Amino acid sequence: MNKNEFIAMVAEREGIEKKAAEKAVAAVIGAITDALVKGEKVQFVGFGSFEVRDRAEKKVRNPQTGAELISPATTVPVFKAGKALKDVVAGK
Repeated sequence: MNKNEFIAMVAEREGIEKKAAEKAVAAVIGAITDALVKGEKVQFVGFGSFEVRDRAEKKVRNPQTGAELISPATTVPVFKAGKALKDVVAGK
């Protein structure tokens, strides 16, 4: 499912116009992004949480040449699914 399909589904479920659904989805994505940029954790109980984690530098190998390289340390966004979401997806 892409963003446009998601917006259409939100509009249909809530009985609103696609323009309103698009604004709502953009607002939610923007708010989550802003919080992560500030280093804050965003948690939706039962659904999951978004947070930022630091990834340490590590040795990696180029699969074509076999040469060993250093992958630099970086900061990455992470989503961890909540128990209720895991249970629904698993069919429990």
